[in-house]
Amino acid sequence: MTTKRTHALVGLLTAVALATLSGCGASEEIDSPAALAVASDGKTGYPLVVSNCGSEQTFEAAPERVVSLDQNSTEILLSLGLEERMVGTASWTDPVLDSLATANSAVPRLADNAPTYEVLLGTDPDFVTASFGRHYADAGVASRERLAETAIGSYLSPTDCDNGVSVNGGGTRTTALKVDALYQEIRELAEIFDVSDRGEALVSELEGRAAAASDGLDFDGRTVMFWFADTKTPYIAGGLGSAALLASTTNMTNVFADTADDWPAVGWESVVDADPDILVLGDLQRDRFPGDRLDEKIQFLESDPLTKNLEVVQEQRYIALHGAEMNPSIRFVDGLEKIRAWWDEHKGAL
Repeated sequence: MTTKRTHALVGLLTAVALATLSGCGASEEIDSPAALAVASDGKTGYPLVVSNCGSEQTFEAAPERVVSLDQNSTEILLSLGLEERMVGTASWTDPVLDSLATANSAVPRLADNAPTYEVLLGTDPDFVTASFGRHYADAGVASRERLAETAIGSYLSPTDCDNGVSVNGGGTRTTALKVDALYQEIRELAEIFDVSDRGEALVSELEGRAAAASDGLDFDGRTVMFWFADTKTPYIAGGLGSAALLASTTNMTNVFADTADDWPAVGWESVVDADPDILVLGDLQRDRFPGDRLDEKIQFLESDPLTKNLEVVQEQRYIALHGAEMNPSIRFVDGLEKIRAWWDEHKGAL
């Protein structure tokens, strides 16, 4: 669909200090599969057509009023210096990165979780971004077709797209997630907003940090389980999503690697049977499920009759990551750096 609003691009869009960059990624770099329409001077050529997970979006100019429906998308936009164009955010698992807090404070939070369609429309957006396709599903905020009917452009993170279908919106991941999908998202959003130079600088920053964190880091195949949330039927990482990417980057063996879903719910008996060497625990700063927070997870593990006798629990081999660091986002590298710090401190005891 084509956005109807236009604006006069100002010089500020081509010069920005990247002192507040923070993010994620692995060090491998490949060319983005997207066909970028960036001129030799770094400016975006409009109209710009972006093929995005089965939807073709046309932009006559850079969007002026964007709503981000997920923290992951929000922090990319803020890292690109686009806070003045943001009119709303939603779906938070953790506090915003410290380096982005000032910029974020000027952007309204529409909801801690998903906003209603009416609340979204109340911001008068011309563009909506999302990290997870559930927002565009029938039971979500609004379908992309419905947004298009009111001249609102939309974008879904390539990290949630598999063969043109949203994984989180009802599809199934068939190939392992690669960090290149995250870099593609950064570059495409930067291109849409005519700040491709900022996008390239952000990708370079993430690549450098990830390379430093992973240099010489090798868990030598030790087994790991990533626990995101819920004590009743825990949501753990399957073998193809973002947490699995952390495992493969550090040469850990995910005990649920044969599970295709990103975050399947499993029984505690299967966890005990898997008997992982290391537990990566989500420290989510929310209260959506029992066991969202780190202290709740640890209390459960050390008191439940099924889990308290596990060696990994008795030895307290826990690595704590924020929820945003376990999702496909620029926080991936923060998670990688925390895993590196834990390894440097504990490798002698494994």
